[in-house]
Amino acid sequence: MIPMTLAYVIHLLGAVLWVGGMAFGLLALRPALGELAGPQRLAVMAGAYRRFFLVVWHAMPALIITGYILLFGWFGGFAGAGWHVHVMHLTGLIMAAIFVVLFFVPWRGLRAALAAGDTARAAAAAERLRWMITANLALGLVTVAVAGWGRFGG
Repeated sequence: MIPMTLAYVIHLLGAVLWVGGMAFGLLALRPALGELAGPQRLAVMAGAYRRFFLVVWHAMPALIITGYILLFGWFGGFAGAGWHVHVMHLTGLIMAAIFVVLFFVPWRGLRAALAAGDTARAAAAAERLRWMITANLALGLVTVAVAGWGRFGG
């Protein structure tokens, strides 16, 4: 059985990688790429998304698994968990669902459009990705705030 402290550390690292990666992509990388021409910008974003989504495919299951380990091993189940754990559970599952949809719909569309040389369709898919990642970032920031507030603020 995994020690609770190790599960907690893995859980925190997964959250930092996922939420921090979204923040970096939206708040730093995307604006910096504004100086590139459209096709170049799309190519760089596609490369960054490919690498970041690989990170998320590892961080997301680690978060979910360690979340349940902590829920049942540390809190003794849903009945023993505070309100913040219930909120984290809900927002985490919503974030995972949004990620799965964005990966299999607009991300695949972006890759297909780039492979076909259709920059207009690729740009539309990239815009859908941006909106979905923005929604996930907002949920992720709320989740982090709830985690800190519930753990230390009551």
